[in-house]
Amino acid sequence: MPENKQNLNGKSLIISRTDSIGDVVLTLPMAGLIKKYYPDCYIIFLGRNYTKEVVVMSMYVDEFVSWDNKEAVSKLTADIILHVFPVKEIAVWAKKINIKLCIGTTNRIFHWLTCNLLIRLSRKNSSLHEAQLNIKLLGFTGIRTEVSISELSDYYGFTNVQTLSQKWIQLIDEHKINLILHPKSKGSAREWGLENFSHLVTLLPKERFNIFISGTKEEGLALTTLLNDHPEVIDITGKMNLSEFISFINACDALVAASTGPLHIASALGKHAIGLFAPMKPIHPGRWKPIGKNAEFLVLNKNCSDCRKTMDCHCIRELTPKQVVYLLNNSQHNRLRK
Repeated sequence: MPENKQNLNGKSLIISRTDSIGDVVLTLPMAGLIKKYYPDCYIIFLGRNYTKEVVVMSMYVDEFVSWDNKEAVSKLTADIILHVFPVKEIAVWAKKINIKLCIGTTNRIFHWLTCNLLIRLSRKNSSLHEAQLNIKLLGFTGIRTEVSISELSDYYGFTNVQTLSQKWIQLIDEHKINLILHPKSKGSAREWGLENFSHLVTLLPKERFNIFISGTKEEGLALTTLLNDHPEVIDITGKMNLSEFISFINACDALVAASTGPLHIASALGKHAIGLFAPMKPIHPGRWKPIGKNAEFLVLNKNCSDCRKTMDCHCIRELTPKQVVYLLNNSQHNRLRK
């Protein structure tokens, strides 16, 4: 146990992260690391309704509370709160209910008024990965905060994945590589483009790959041309809730996507997750690459500043489908399927 630092055993601690799915996935190793040092710490994850199914997969989170559920929030108490994603309303609430130790960063003015422990942490210009930056907030505990990317993949704790129903199991071909392509990002990332995904499908041999196209129901409408051009692929857009989709990813072998929630879910589940990135700070892979035992990424080695003001980024679109095929063919898992 760390010496001369805050002992978390027997304490209740809130991890507050109320933004998107990918961000939440990359925050969960924080819970695993806390449990490694302080197994008797009771960890509450404060998130949003749409991230619940991700959080409850982790064996390291004892309770999930949605900020959208005001009744549940009104009953919430804790000894400590970590404002991983800074939200003024949440910081004011935590101070109002007299949480003894409120931890935030120095670069938010409202934290100076609502927190009693401030940590100097600037994410925008840091060379560290988002998951590593999250761990920096644990310095008050004595937990070792210099953690490698490879080590962090051990702390997701995704053991509570629901059993996939027969309805979806029957789509899986055990004799092929079951590959999910996730072309869209709901505007959260620069996208590779439908032409590249279409070319990728053309290059992948049908006798080896069982291909699924995923996305929301609305995204499925934008993917009509891609789906019509490739009747051999299986359209699962808008057909599953998040819990089912997570279980489906877990049943498949690989996933290709830009920097999105499904990419980070797949990597956390140990799947062959291939991320497609633009070489632009702060959205470059150094900050947001997928973390997992079988995770990889592609990015051009160039300056992408000319794409900064547009979502139509030619730098990510210049990544070639042949590069993706190479990674798919040379992963340890997929080589066994040849």
